[in-house]
Amino acid sequence: MLMNLRCYTQRTKLVVKDAANQLFKLNTQLTKLARSNRHYDCLSLFLQIHSYGKPKPDHYSISTAITSSANSFNIRFGNQLHALAIYTGRKTFTHVSNTLLSLYAKSNDLGSVEMVFSELGSPDSYSWTNLLSAYTKLGKLYHACQLLDEMSLTDVEPWNAVITGCSEDIAFYLFKKMHLLGVRHDNYTFACVLNLCSVDEFYGFGMQVYSLICKSGFLGWSPVVNSLISMYFDCRNVIDACKVFEQAGDMVHDEITYNAMINGLVSVDRKENALVMFRNMLEACRRPTELTFLSLMSSGLVLSMCFQLHAQAIKAGYWPSTAVSNAAMAMYAEHGLIDLVRKIFEELELKDVVSWNTMIAGCVHNNEMQLAGSAFIDMRRTGFLPDAYTIGALLAGSESLENVQMLYALVLKSGLSLSSEVVNALVSAFSKLGDLNLAHEIFCDIQTKNIITWNAIMSGFLSNGYPLHALELFLQMQTSKLRPNVYTLAIILTICSNISALRHGKQIHCYILRHLFLNESSLGNGLITMYAKCGLINWSIKVFESMNKKDIISWNAIISAFAQYGDGKRAVTYFTSMQREVGLEPDLATFTAVLSACCRTGLVCDGIHIFNSMINDYGTEPGIDQFSCFVDLIGRAGYTDEMEKLIESKNYWADPKVWWNLLSACACCGNVRLARIAAAMLLRIEKHDPAVYVLLSNIHATAGQWEDAARIREMMKTVRVIKQPGCSWIKP
Repeated sequence: MLMNLRCYTQRTKLVVKDAANQLFKLNTQLTKLARSNRHYDCLSLFLQIHSYGKPKPDHYSISTAITSSANSFNIRFGNQLHALAIYTGRKTFTHVSNTLLSLYAKSNDLGSVEMVFSELGSPDSYSWTNLLSAYTKLGKLYHACQLLDEMSLTDVEPWNAVITGCSEDIAFYLFKKMHLLGVRHDNYTFACVLNLCSVDEFYGFGMQVYSLICKSGFLGWSPVVNSLISMYFDCRNVIDACKVFEQAGDMVHDEITYNAMINGLVSVDRKENALVMFRNMLEACRRPTELTFLSLMSSGLVLSMCFQLHAQAIKAGYWPSTAVSNAAMAMYAEHGLIDLVRKIFEELELKDVVSWNTMIAGCVHNNEMQLAGSAFIDMRRTGFLPDAYTIGALLAGSESLENVQMLYALVLKSGLSLSSEVVNALVSAFSKLGDLNLAHEIFCDIQTKNIITWNAIMSGFLSNGYPLHALELFLQMQTSKLRPNVYTLAIILTICSNISALRHGKQIHCYILRHLFLNESSLGNGLITMYAKCGLINWSIKVFESMNKKDIISWNAIISAFAQYGDGKRAVTYFTSMQREVGLEPDLATFTAVLSACCRTGLVCDGIHIFNSMINDYGTEPGIDQFSCFVDLIGRAGYTDEMEKLIESKNYWADPKVWWNLLSACACCGNVRLARIAAAMLLRIEKHDPAVYVLLSNIHATAGQWEDAARIREMMKTVRVIKQPGCSWIKP
């Protein structure tokens, strides 16, 4: 009997031991599935264990299953696990309750979070972290801060949970309070605070945090280094960002570090350095991520580098990846390779709305509007709903009022009219196509207008020849709380230039100075043009000389100002200085401005030299504007025969600008024969323009050919062309 009892006891121990080993293996398998984000498989395995009954799930099994329920947002299964934990008594284990806290926090169920927390006998640091994180995430920030004050928690994790979801001011206050209470910051604290310092306003505090990091010895932690690099790049401090990267060393650099450097260098338009950093990343045996390729593909690389980068993405295993494919399509669309864009798009199996938008925007960018329309129709057929970006891309490329109206109807039908981006695009599209009434109606119907909305409607009125209406809208905008941006001020300066509104232009100049906008080249250029058109050339020169950054448009503006003012010599001097002293290469607009200046002041030799230099030194083929200026130049000098030969030798004979200049030159030198030829060509193109008849009649009268002059005047009556009386006006 005693022997049988001993044998039974030994068999029982073996069974228990086997059950414990089996449960350990099952728990290990559950953990692996959960950590591999295979949450569905994890929950399926738990369900099999529970259904079989042997071995029974323990507190580790339930905790892991609750974690997978939380991460897969399977709240219903999580509720069942909660009930099972209560039924089996496993809820008394702290780690089970903590996973329940995480489950209800992720499902935004604050009541259940508070209930589970209140049932904890002695909550640990992880419990407090989950509770405070839930309060912060669900808008109970004041309550979270109050709990921190009351409980005097010394562990860093609860503090980090609140700092993560705070605004800058509160986060900085809590960060300082941690320091005063002796709560030691960790790498996560520093990383969160540095991310909040990525604007110029808080850059000074970021530098103080950097000093504390150096003092605390956290500069060797990758998350801290990554946040520091991002902060410096966001604040345009490239030198210090590179210093931090170099000082950290290879042991600290991870994939995120290289991505932060590459993305930062791309953001400051240093794509060559970004490519070098990418090569260093490969040499350091760090595997590029999707973000690596997304940053580089959006940097505007030359076509040969685009092909190499594409090959690297395929080699790294990111093909076909939806995000990388979308970036590749946008990259090739910028280079006009629309066939390659279509090929990538068609081969992409998992298309998202960004894929369709990229395809449509690429077609619009390359003026393939029919292809863009077909892609839009296919997008809707496959069940994808167009978003604001889709409509905006189509509106930007639409050249038909009917198409814009159809898109407008679709916007109203789909409910996208509430999107400010779509409304702004509609206002711009209708304005561009001349339907100002509908554009203004849409503008007035918007309850909340942003600065882009105001800019769109003002630009529309200006481009359609209603500058005073645009100016009135600007005055209305001033009564709102919106402040004009650089583009707004550029529009108003253009209005002031067009109507010679010097008083308003000076007011805008004062606004620019008061709000420190003078470093914007576009505004400086606008001021130069505005003062020149108002007759204040000295003010144009002052603005030009005071500009810190002068681009090619700045030089074109000042040269055009001298041309308009009739100072051809200074225009040629500035043209020469731009090339020799600054090293800027003139563009077609520069040549037009300086040739116009030479033409108006009779600098024939200088004009001929500049025209020949454009062709021989810069290899630039003259356009119609440059050619018509040159024709005017030699025509005013009396070289009408040479001018006739020049016109016949070029392909510009059908352009009215050339013939107008020829006719004007004939009026100056009295060449009646050539004047008749020029007038005949102009009347073919512009039959009802009275200026042609008047100018030709005056040329005949000057030559004493009164009968011909009278005949042309009678011809005006025959074709019912009336010369509009001239008028002049001055705007103060």
